[in-house]
Amino acid sequence: MRPEVTARLKQLETTLTTIEKVMDPEALAARIRELEAQAGDPSLWDDPAHAQQVTSELSAAQAKVRKLESLRGRLEDMPVMYELAEEEGDTSLADDELDSLESAIESLEVTTMLSGEYDPREAVINIRSGAGGVDAADWAEMLMRMYTRWAEKHGHKVDVYDISYAEEAGIKSATFVVHGEYMYGQLSVEQGAHRLVRISPFDNQGRRQTSFAEVEVLPVVEQTDHIDIPDNDVRVDVYRSSGPGGQSVNTTDSAVRLTHIPTGIVVTCQNEKSQIQNKASAMRVLQAKLLERKRQEEQAELDALGAGGNASWGNQMRSYVLHPYQMVKDLRTNFEVGDPSKVLDGDIDGFLESGIRWRMQQQEDKAQVHTDRAELNAKRPN
Repeated sequence: MRPEVTARLKQLETTLTTIEKVMDPEALAARIRELEAQAGDPSLWDDPAHAQQVTSELSAAQAKVRKLESLRGRLEDMPVMYELAEEEGDTSLADDELDSLESAIESLEVTTMLSGEYDPREAVINIRSGAGGVDAADWAEMLMRMYTRWAEKHGHKVDVYDISYAEEAGIKSATFVVHGEYMYGQLSVEQGAHRLVRISPFDNQGRRQTSFAEVEVLPVVEQTDHIDIPDNDVRVDVYRSSGPGGQSVNTTDSAVRLTHIPTGIVVTCQNEKSQIQNKASAMRVLQAKLLERKRQEEQAELDALGAGGNASWGNQMRSYVLHPYQMVKDLRTNFEVGDPSKVLDGDIDGFLESGIRWRMQQQEDKAQVHTDRAELNAKRPN
């Protein structure tokens, strides 16, 4: 094999071995046996919620084991593949397989970095149009499509809770849930302001327009989160659901708007068929927002104690430029892609991976600052 191929395979072996130590296939196998025993108990479905939790965890654990076994098998086959390819005088297929394997191992490595308390959760995504008028509303809808296309490509179901359509084009806001394990951990790095620069399709003079949309990512609330919301703290308004342009799509007042009086947070849901279902969905989103608010307050307290840094993602976290040149660039990680059309069609894995690595580095830096300050304080005389 070529020296560079040998070096890459050696690096992949090191990375995959580290991943296996973190994921612990033996512990996963033991857990699978436990879950299979529970799933085989006829009384399991007496508690549907618990049964769903057991079957979901079992499926996820089995998928992890299959993924590890597949990558290990592919890596072990690579030397033989190259040997046969070199005998035939064409290593192009082997090179493609090595590139694919390298990408798959790097992606799995990133998931091992998702160790936050809420990272394994499903994700609630809120998108709001910002500055830029009708272009901003159109941009918000483009972002929604980008995330739903990404979810579809990875086999994750998306449930839309609410869409507020703009009058001319696009949307004012949208709330939807991306189902699947570690969706919050992966997508939380998308939170912040997204900036689009292009020739406006809504400008008769063909001028360049800059528009903004805000993306908020929240973890789906679970029963164990203990987010207590007294009934007196929530105002409930019902109204008739509507589609684009105000067209009625429901003849009853089934849409629900919840206002959390102490914080002023407003949540709407009109996707479900009944008022009860819409209220339940809206309450889940409200709980998620209050959970995130609590998390941010706790993080602010830690920062005040000396952890340093800024927990927020900041404004203009990513720029999408369609004119006068073509580029999408993350302003935190400097990761960039020269084909915006692919990104807007859901090809955002590179941005997610670089964002997760950046976040982990930020956390490590903050922890080091905290440690250094603690050591310095310990050395000071009383």
